[in-house]
Amino acid sequence: MIHSTAIIHPSAIIAEDVKIGPYCLVDANVEIGAGTVLESHVVVKGHTTIGKNNRFFQFGSIGEDCQDKKYAGEPTRLIVGDNNVFRESVTVHRGTAQDKAVTQIGSNNLFMAYAHVAHDCVIGDNSILANNATLAGHVHVGDHVILGGMSAFHQFCHIGSHSFVAGGAIVLRDVPPYVMIGGDKSTPHGINSEGLKRRGFDKEVIMQLRRAYKILYRNGHRADEAVELMNEMAATTPEVKVMADFVATSSRGIVR
Repeated sequence: MIHSTAIIHPSAIIAEDVKIGPYCLVDANVEIGAGTVLESHVVVKGHTTIGKNNRFFQFGSIGEDCQDKKYAGEPTRLIVGDNNVFRESVTVHRGTAQDKAVTQIGSNNLFMAYAHVAHDCVIGDNSILANNATLAGHVHVGDHVILGGMSAFHQFCHIGSHSFVAGGAIVLRDVPPYVMIGGDKSTPHGINSEGLKRRGFDKEVIMQLRRAYKILYRNGHRADEAVELMNEMAATTPEVKVMADFVATSSRGIVR
């Protein structure tokens, strides 16, 4: 299961059925769970823990030192969940001591070719980063998020669950849950209703989320006024509460 040309550090913890292909490098302090596959030329370094049934395609760099100039060699971590796919040349960096010292990726995510996850990012479950999607440091991505190809995200941005960001968008502020973003100026374009339908959201819930979107973006309210109105709706539609809480706690401010 381990190719003769692969280099595995003696202290690495590798489950018995892990497949490691030609010219891969697995460094010290790496732990790889059952069913995971490293196709070829994959480098896994640092204090990195990888769960079960992940697949890494060729030329990926996983758990490398981050590119933050403040990083001074601290033993920071990368934690990866289960059933993720990392396509060709994906790069994922460990955290920094200035944050929580960990970059964390959940389960069932797809990282297409050349996607980049910088230090201290937190990614939930069931999300897709298309080709060349680029996260700066400290970006948080929720569950069931789609980030289009060539999209770029400023450091500390939060991307809410079930949102959709179109290809080529440059995102400088937080993206509320359920919202679609497009264009190089990250303009909101309504609720991600098609994605919500595919995930089994009730028609009435989607309609209420559309109403909440209009309150937030179309009726001329300040953010705090919109949050108050959405909280009134939340008594019958808890999904609206998720949006209201996100807006209320946004540290960078939401895209407008």
